[in-house]
This record gives sequence, structure tokens and C-alpha cells, in this order.
Amino acid sequence: MKEYFNFTENKTDFKTEVVAGITTFLATMYIIVVNPAIIANTGMPFGGVLTATILVSAFSSIMMGIYAKNPIVLAPGMGLNTFFTYSVVLGMGVKWEVALGAVFWSGIIFLLLSIFNIRTKIVHAIPKQIRFAISAGIGLFITFIGFVNAKFIVDNPATLVSIGSLDSISITFLIGLFITSILIIKRLKGAIILGIAITTILSIPIGRLYGNAAEINYGVATLVTWKGLFSYPDFSVFLSMNLIDSLTLAMFPVVFAFLFTDMFDSLSTFIGVAEAADLVDNEGEPRNIKESLIVDAVSTTISGIFGTSSGTSYIESATGVEEGGRTGLTAIVAGLLFLPFMFFSPLLSIVPAIATAPALILVGVFMMKPVLKINWTQFDDAIPAFFGMILIPLTYSITQGIIWSFISWTVIKLALGKYKEVSVTLVIIDILAIAALLI
Repeated sequence: MKEYFNFTENKTDFKTEVVAGITTFLATMYIIVVNPAIIANTGMPFGGVLTATILVSAFSSIMMGIYAKNPIVLAPGMGLNTFFTYSVVLGMGVKWEVALGAVFWSGIIFLLLSIFNIRTKIVHAIPKQIRFAISAGIGLFITFIGFVNAKFIVDNPATLVSIGSLDSISITFLIGLFITSILIIKRLKGAIILGIAITTILSIPIGRLYGNAAEINYGVATLVTWKGLFSYPDFSVFLSMNLIDSLTLAMFPVVFAFLFTDMFDSLSTFIGVAEAADLVDNEGEPRNIKESLIVDAVSTTISGIFGTSSGTSYIESATGVEEGGRTGLTAIVAGLLFLPFMFFSPLLSIVPAIATAPALILVGVFMMKPVLKINWTQFDDAIPAFFGMILIPLTYSITQGIIWSFISWTVIKLALGKYKEVSVTLVIIDILAIAALLI
């Protein structure tokens, strides 16, 4: 194992990788319940989607660790599940079986693009300055998600967002955030896991001894709830996809939208985490990028088979990298931890969102490091990079931030006559990006 994952070269060890894997799982486990909660609105059975979510997350992450040897966890993507539910099924009136078929076909196309190195060429076409900006933008995004999950930042009809109420929940979150920050600053091994555990313990009295979490916890007064121990897996949506009707001309825009969004979500995750953690090869490219993208494509393909929206790489993988995870063992450990929850999914209710929020926020700090590499004095580099960095959190979409950074880079460089800095591949990406915006 030590030789297979090159522990010495990656400056890591077995214990560090295991801790990193546990950390990543704790940061991503919310998807086990959140994904079926969203997709169940299509009429699909909650239990069936929950089982599918666990299987996709486990198999994809383990495959990433063994085949691509990268510390990246995969699971059905947030955003992709919303598009699947509200845009395709509810919005367009597409049957969910047909929508699963569209997910499957987008995965097949994705796989072909990866096998023939087309996606790798796309990575090479992305300017370095934009890569640095993507990492920073994801850092801001993941921090924003953390604050929103903790209800420290809330929506406001007048100002779009504003600070939340200073109550028992937000105070508990802040205490957890400061404790986790201090543990990280002291470079304590397992700091993020310990921070999550401490914040969970501090959350137990809410709704019992003081405070009321009903407003943010689906009407339940207590923040840390016990919903039982055991539940049987549900395979009712396995192989339910409709492969014939999903290949019609009318479904082409849907397949394309799944493909485009999934592709740039995964590419941005690889680039962002690789840049922040220096997981790059001798040429400065993300490590094992072809293998990683093949795994990502397989994840989308099996998502349609098992019965959920597209699987993709998770930006929360950065939490494990921050704990020192540098090899595929991190992803394997996280993937294995998903499997028991086929039977023990009710246990997930024990860890509230405010307990994992500090981890996401502090990982945002870690993800911001590449911003120092952006050439801020060269405005034709800085402006497109800034657009990408700031639009990722403001639009709540990694894909939107990337699209506008690509388009602005191309327009500005061509207007200045710097044709050599705009590759043919980048122009093709711009065209596809504009098409995606019009769908």
C-alpha cells in the first residue's frame, strides 16, 4: 500500500490518509439525505434514491482512489440534482425514467470524451490565470455555503443576503468555528474532525435546554435529533432508466446540459483542489487528470443505472486535503464510509449542518492560496480571472463563473490582438458555453 500510493513521495502516511478520508466523508455525508430529499419531488421513492446515492458515492470514490489515485470524493452533484428535478422532470414534464436515461447517455458521451483525451485537451486549453481564479472562486463558494448552512448568512428580499439572527444556534456555530480555527492554526492532527465533534456536542442542548431550531430544522425544535438506528436499503429505482425515449431529438438539450454542467463542475474541482494542494505533475497539470476524468464519467453513467442524478467530483474533498490527504487512499476511506449507511442512514441526523459548516468555511481559506499567483498588474489577465473568481459564489454556480471567465478572456485577448493566448480549443469551449447559456 505504501508503495502503491507513493506515501514517501507525497509526504504522507497511512494514518494521515485515513483521518483525511474520514474528514472528507463528514463534509460530504449530507448528500446521502439531501439528494433524495430533492429528487423525491419528482415522484421517485426517497428510499430508492437514498440507496442509489450511497452506492454511486461509494463506488465512484473507491474507483477514484484505486484507479486515479487522487484524494477526490464523488457523489451525485448539488445543482445537477436540482436541474434534474425542477428543470427537467417538473419544468419540462419529462418522466423521471427518461431523465435517468439522459443522465446515462451524458455519462457515456462523457466517458468517450475522457478516453480519447478530449477532456484533457480542454484542461490544457484553460489559461493558468483562470485556473488560479477557479481555485479561489471555489474557496469563496465553499465558504459561502458554510455560512449559509449555519444560517449565519440568510436571504433578504431587500439586500439579497444579510447576517442572520444572533441566537443560540449562531452562537454555537461561532464557538465551533473559533475552536476549529485554533485547532487548525495549531496544526493538530484531525483538527477538522475534532471541530465537527465538538460543535455537534455543543449543539445537543439546543431545543432541549435553550433555544429552538424549528425554523431551520424542518419544524423540529432540537438541532441534534435521533431518528433511529436502522433502515433497509431500497433498490426500487435500480435499472429504471428509459434508454430509448431519452435518445429522442427533444431530449438532446437535456443531455447536453447534463454533460456540459457535469464536465465543468468536475474540471473545476480537479483544477481548484490540485492548484491549492499542489497536486500537479512535472508540467504543472493536475495529477492523473485523464484517469480522474474517466472515473468522473463512470460516476455519471452508473448514476443513471442506480437511479439518481449525475455523479460528480465534490469540492468538499478539499477538507480532506487540508487534513493532509494526498493520495487515493483518502478517497477509498471516504468511499467505504458511505456503505454502512445503506443500513444506518438515520444516524446521519446526529451531525447538524452547523457542525460541518466551520470545516467548509476554513477550507475556503486553504483554497484561496492560488490567488497570489494571479497577475493582478496585467489587467487583461486579471479581469477575466476576477470575473471567474467572484461570479462562482455570487451566482451560486461553478459553471457560470467558469463560462464568463472563459468568454471574457477570449473577448479581451482577441480585442487586444493577443491571438496566441486564445487557443482553438478555448474558442470551441466558448461556443459550447454560449449554447449552454441559451438552453
